[in-house]
Amino acid sequence: MASATRVHVGVGSNLGDRVAHVDAAWLAMAALSSDGVVGRSALYESEPMGPADQPDYVNAACRFSTTLSPHALLAALQAIERREGRVRPALRWTARTLDLDVLLYGDRVIETPDLVVPHPGIAERAFVLQPLVDLDPSLVVPGRGPVSELLDALGTHSLRPLARRSST
Repeated sequence: MASATRVHVGVGSNLGDRVAHVDAAWLAMAALSSDGVVGRSALYESEPMGPADQPDYVNAACRFSTTLSPHALLAALQAIERREGRVRPALRWTARTLDLDVLLYGDRVIETPDLVVPHPGIAERAFVLQPLVDLDPSLVVPGRGPVSELLDALGTHSLRPLARRSST
């Protein structure tokens, strides 16, 4: 049996019932977890990257251990996105019901045509870093440093905590 690897996944939604899409993603990711446990950050609202004529995002991050390979995990996350109504291909940075990104796969660095880990924009996005800090302030992004220091380096940002945490 393959050993489990700790992974971190970014979660975002800006179409439909955004929080319900995030809740559904967390439930679905529990099935990918080797022990059924998914650690979840708080939920944040942020302005969209890319075209400004779209709704704000709800963002979060989660962590779990999985025996799935990196590419099998990516395929499973894309299947969850499809179940929540995501349509691919779509223009980059446009509105979507659900966006799941493999942020970290243990301490591995992966560079393939369809998967880059750590996620390429991880160090420049407060809506990714703040949820990771929530989960583990001492977490280190391979080749970049601790998430808390990366977040501090960004300075001020426009994240808005949502009043409630997911009930799942």
